[in-house]
Amino acid sequence: MTNFRSALALLLALAPAANAFAPPKPSLKTPTAAFATSENTNVAQTENTSREKVMTFSYDMSLEPKYDKPTYPGTGNGLSGDSGEYDVIVIGSGMGGLACGSLSAKYGDKVLVLESHIKCGGSAHTFSRMHNGGKYSFEVGPSIFEGLDRPSLNPLRMIYDILEEEMPVKTYTGLGYWTPTGYWRFPIGSQQKFNDLLMEQAEDGPKAIEEWNALRKRLKTLGGSTTAVSLLNLRQDVGFLATTAGSLPFVATHPDVFLDLSLTFDSLHKTVDEIVTVPFLRNFIDTMCIFCGFPAKGAMTAHMLYILERFFEESACYSVPIGGTKEMGNTFVRALEKFGGKIQLNAHVDEIIVEDGRATGVRLKNGNIVKAKKAVVSNATPFDTVKMLGTEQELPNGVADWRRELGKLPRHGAIMHLFIAIDAKDLDLSHIEDPAHLVVQDWGRSLQDSQNLCSFFIPSLLDRTVCPEGKHVIHVYSSGGEPYEPWEKLEPNSKEYEAYKEERAKVLWQAVERCIPDIRERVEFSIIGSPLAHEAFLRRDRGTYGMAWAAGTSAPYAGLLENLLPFPFPNFKTPVEGLLRCGDSCFPGIGTPSAAASGAIAANTMNPVGKHLDMLKEASQRDPLYKFLDPGPFQYLYRPFVEGMTPSAELRVEKTETAETS
Repeated sequence: MTNFRSALALLLALAPAANAFAPPKPSLKTPTAAFATSENTNVAQTENTSREKVMTFSYDMSLEPKYDKPTYPGTGNGLSGDSGEYDVIVIGSGMGGLACGSLSAKYGDKVLVLESHIKCGGSAHTFSRMHNGGKYSFEVGPSIFEGLDRPSLNPLRMIYDILEEEMPVKTYTGLGYWTPTGYWRFPIGSQQKFNDLLMEQAEDGPKAIEEWNALRKRLKTLGGSTTAVSLLNLRQDVGFLATTAGSLPFVATHPDVFLDLSLTFDSLHKTVDEIVTVPFLRNFIDTMCIFCGFPAKGAMTAHMLYILERFFEESACYSVPIGGTKEMGNTFVRALEKFGGKIQLNAHVDEIIVEDGRATGVRLKNGNIVKAKKAVVSNATPFDTVKMLGTEQELPNGVADWRRELGKLPRHGAIMHLFIAIDAKDLDLSHIEDPAHLVVQDWGRSLQDSQNLCSFFIPSLLDRTVCPEGKHVIHVYSSGGEPYEPWEKLEPNSKEYEAYKEERAKVLWQAVERCIPDIRERVEFSIIGSPLAHEAFLRRDRGTYGMAWAAGTSAPYAGLLENLLPFPFPNFKTPVEGLLRCGDSCFPGIGTPSAAASGAIAANTMNPVGKHLDMLKEASQRDPLYKFLDPGPFQYLYRPFVEGMTPSAELRVEKTETAETS
């Protein structure tokens, strides 16, 4: 929900090109001590959490080269997949991988997406269970989406429109909050209703409204830039000068955007601390940031820009995909196949093949080899990507350091899940208006604490396709702060494992009981998903919520930007020619729309700037809202100079073909 939008894209575009792989500076400031050592603050930091704590988790992958993911029945054995040759191979079918694959296919590339699981979509997928002859479907990942019901500035919706694909949704206009002081509702689509909420709930309503407006005013220029340039205009080479040139009029009329360049990447709490004093408003801001893993302390200012600018427009609303979030992946797959691409499920990649310093393909778990003329793109986590390079083949200089640094980047913790099917006979839910809810046990404890903050989602309130008539399905999930170590010592299905699941899931039951007090009496069946299951079913190393590089710090391998700004994301590019990365561990970060945007940027980077500009012009004609995507005549200030330099040399097919014939 709180994802990077065009404002951050504009500022990235204004900075010098980050198209080169650059080694990290030795004196980087890390967000927590957890990055420096994994002995072992992971569990200790969760035992006594406080609101001021910023938690990250660390595992040194270089010390564990033989660690294997657990596999569960129903996730596949990974032994499918045929050999062949393609222009682009994408590893992983999360939102980033599917966006990259489908857009690459639209660009004209021959594309293969390889997925280890038997389902596509990564965290955005749905699973079903039969019970007494009825089918019940549950979400396993994200559930709160804005801007999917119509053309919008949500990158995910923009990509669907570019691909000429539709995904039916139902909409709602609020988010329920269950807090220590009671229930209240955050309304979107109305500034007046939000002001009414502040007057009703805040300790000092008039002061809260004044401070909220002051915060919006302070960040107005950054937020307003959302219609100057989009994330979809970006690419990681000098071609971005032409594709983002349409922002020049905005920059000329808003020169103060340069003054706020560093603020965009800095921790939001620094700005909030200067302006906001009312506790209710500070609590609200923290919860709006937590979807990206951190509260305001640790979250980038850019995370709030979209909310400040867009959530109070009259058209703003949340969306529920009809049929479940699996339809997000299915929509991408339709586009991929429509443009001639292919996806292979249950096809696990054991190794990325590197020859003469270049990624030339992959070796599947079944032994088949798939060749890539142009590039291999990994949508896997950085922790999984480094494993796939193996230890036996000859790798370019710099890979050893890259593997060591990338493999131990700080990450968020794991997630606990509770899936509940209930009998809704005579169930009165008139006291709530929305399917999505947040539950906070204690405002004094960290919102990253998995035993403090959690969410529950009742999609069947709007989408009756997900369960039988007269029933409801509910997904309850913790914040991403569950330590993994206590779980990896347990054997799945053992008495100890089941007992620990029940213990850690108590807070999830208590959360939904706030809304439905007699829920345990209504249960048809329930399933507890541990971090081990989260890891196995979603292919997330140690069940992590994602990378956790706090705002105000620069990640290793952030490219040239790290010399200018605290850019918190590792590069799309790698020390291996022809190997790119995408997904929520890359710019623009955690969240379904952001992950999709990263895939689009990777696809743009692999193609000539002329094709990219043609795509932007075509997209600008889809809807009046998208007119700003086309740089128009301003592109010609740069296009003649950069056209021959895109894509960058290591991504050119003709280079590969020349090497093969020499």
